[in-house]
Amino acid sequence: VQLQASGGGLAQAGKSLRLSCRARGSDFSINDMAWYRQAPGKQRELVAQISYAGSTRYADSVKGRFTISIDNAKNTVYLQMNSLKLEDTAVYYCYAELSQLRKFDAWGQGTLVTVSS
Repeated sequence: VQLQASGGGLAQAGKSLRLSCRARGSDFSINDMAWYRQAPGKQRELVAQISYAGSTRYADSVKGRFTISIDNAKNTVYLQMNSLKLEDTAVYYCYAELSQLRKFDAWGQGTLVTVSS
């Protein structure tokens, strides 16, 4: 199973971007998916998480600005990022906990989000 992320890029502060991440493979099920980010010189942190049933949680820094959603039919998770701030600049990584006879973790390749003033 591979996670393919897309949608990063350059945006001005206050604007929006949407990230997508699709899980590709066969004979697997999704337990939950999430977005993490890592800014230069900082540790990777959880941004938002969503279960297959739709339960969500967010980092305090993005609550009210970012929305995570999942399209189960497409095995795709989205991160709608509104009111972007300079401190949102980071490489964003898609994560999934999957099941395929057993549980395992998968990570996407990372997509760069740069917010400019």
